[in-house]
Amino acid sequence: MKLLLIEDSEVLRRSLMVGLNNLGFTLDETGDGSEGLSMALNNQYDLIILDLMLPNVDGMSILKTIRQQGVQTKVLILSAKTLAQDKVDGLMQGADDYLTKPFSFEELHARILAILRRGQMVQLDNCYEISGFRLDIECKTFSFQGAEIELTRNEFKIIECLFVNIGRVVNVERISEAVVGTFDHISKNTIESHLSSVRKKARAEGGVLPIKNKRGFGYIAQAN
Repeated sequence: MKLLLIEDSEVLRRSLMVGLNNLGFTLDETGDGSEGLSMALNNQYDLIILDLMLPNVDGMSILKTIRQQGVQTKVLILSAKTLAQDKVDGLMQGADDYLTKPFSFEELHARILAILRRGQMVQLDNCYEISGFRLDIECKTFSFQGAEIELTRNEFKIIECLFVNIGRVVNVERISEAVVGTFDHISKNTIESHLSSVRKKARAEGGVLPIKNKRGFGYIAQAN
């Protein structure tokens, strides 16, 4: 799991990095709000730990901007602001949790694990499960609640690209590369046509494909 830590206290930042690294997490970190916003927009993370009072760009502005840009990375606010309204504002702007300072590292770890479990896929032996749909990469099968759904090669490649990036917006260029490689290209209309076909097949088995179009950005797989 890769985390982004945006916290202006160098002492706290270093302490959290050591503790989370020891638990097996990979971390990027910064104490600057502007740099943190750029990192959040241009890299893929499983979770962002976000302070609110930051130099250059404050944490709430970071949260608003990434949500407006279609970034669905989970966010845990870590702040000295303890008023109920601060917590409400953070959660209403798209944060997944809010932890006030001071805090225990054990509670932070527990909250991180709880957030990462919410709506996530289950991955076992090259299999990905989201909302009853199961993608088996090794056996090249796709099913809903045990009923196999026959996919073409290109349909399978598109679903694979999106399922392994659950919760992240994947642009058309990346999907195209996953399907036909770097030396060819498929259009957004072609991708949408393939997804429309898969949606129809899913509905025939009683399922709703957990893939949404983020207009202007790409597609995202999310638990229904």
